[in-house]
Amino acid sequence: MNRKPDNLTLPQPLNLIGNVWVPAGSGRSMPVLSPIDGAPFTEIADSDASDVDAAVSAARAAFDGGDWSRLTATERGRLLMTYARLIADNIEALAQLETRDNGKPIKQARADMVATARYFEFYGGAADKVHGEIIPFLNGYDVAVHREPYGVVGAIIPWNYPAQIYGRVVAAALAMGNTMVLKPAEDACLSVLRLGELAVEAGFPPGALNIVTGRGEVAGKALSEHRGLDFLTFTGSPEVGVMIQIAAARNFIPCTLELGGKSPQIVFDDADLDAALPYLVNAIVQNGGQTCSAGSRVLVQRGILDKLSGLLAKRFAEIEASASGEEALLGPLISARQKKRVETYISEAGAPLIAQGRIRADAPPGGFYVAPAVFGPVDPASRLAQEEVFGPVLAVIPFDDEAEAIRIANGTEYGLVAAVWTRDGGRQQRVAKAMRCGQVYINGFGAGGGVELPFGGVRKSGHGREKGFAALYEFSQIKTIVNNHG
Repeated sequence: MNRKPDNLTLPQPLNLIGNVWVPAGSGRSMPVLSPIDGAPFTEIADSDASDVDAAVSAARAAFDGGDWSRLTATERGRLLMTYARLIADNIEALAQLETRDNGKPIKQARADMVATARYFEFYGGAADKVHGEIIPFLNGYDVAVHREPYGVVGAIIPWNYPAQIYGRVVAAALAMGNTMVLKPAEDACLSVLRLGELAVEAGFPPGALNIVTGRGEVAGKALSEHRGLDFLTFTGSPEVGVMIQIAAARNFIPCTLELGGKSPQIVFDDADLDAALPYLVNAIVQNGGQTCSAGSRVLVQRGILDKLSGLLAKRFAEIEASASGEEALLGPLISARQKKRVETYISEAGAPLIAQGRIRADAPPGGFYVAPAVFGPVDPASRLAQEEVFGPVLAVIPFDDEAEAIRIANGTEYGLVAAVWTRDGGRQQRVAKAMRCGQVYINGFGAGGGVELPFGGVRKSGHGREKGFAALYEFSQIKTIVNNHG
């Protein structure tokens, strides 16, 4: 088991509104279950539209003339850097909390907290470096283009990477001078609440950052539909993403969406399989496969299909799903519902089972554990190849040549991430450029937090970009000032 699991200081079931921790206006709270054993261990506020309204009002006051609005970009950056140091000083406590709440292995939770601190460090340094431009125009005119914050940003984030996604959304939005109301997922949000406590400690002015917990269909819906927002950002399922877009459209505000994925890793017959194998496995096992960018499809050139299938079989057979201890690679899934969903995909795979791991004997019986599985050859048109499982289930799909590999890789409704494994430099570039997605890796997959790298998808994977300077542009709007000085 993870270190000191019973000595955690748990956040209270309160919302952060205007730098004050308050209960839901209704007085209601809701239980939080740990995926490790399926048992309730604390509560969060079960908020409704009235709590969201109070948070939006606090954010509006902070933006329209409050202390936050009077900070310069440099001062905002320094505040974000102070916050980054506080997060870095609390990595272990935050990681232990996330593991208990989310179920992910403690090593993954620690890496997530390092990335969270890095988001605030990066955007703290970038806050005063978003410059405008001067446009040459008619004689007697000066034209300046400014980038300005939208105002109040509503953010709805998921349960799979609560702290990391909090960091990538909040840091960029605040760096640009926006204020925020954030609604984390009810399944896992304790690290976000603790990060809210650290934000107050860092010295954020009242109303700059507000956090409201509760059910998606109540608090999340109220936030997405609130007329006091100027911008909306959402990370989650495509189905909910549709509702978010509709809500934003009705209020005539822009939104960014980071949704699902069915990301391919294309392995050509000249690839270095020893180098590729750890990436092929980790990209689907990490975080229990509950990752939008999970490498859930491995496309293999037919000449090396048997060899690579054998390597994957050996590796998968060794993987144990277990309680999230120091050496755990695969922890439980987030909920009983998610466990049932993934088990259904496994039982109805419709393809040969190459290998399956196991659940460790000492895993708590009430936990939401699923043994990882790899199937192949998988029909590219099948459910397993087309739909996002969001679990540790890998589909191996053979192909004959480069053209077929590209067709299969692009042959889903998604387009988030892809990888190309080949020693051929020309092929690397041809295939990477042919991928219809937001990120492509060559002889690798993923980049840790990848804080500096623009991230987002196309088609059913969403639109807009997070991370890097691209996120600052997403959270800002352009104003053109034309000065006729004669």
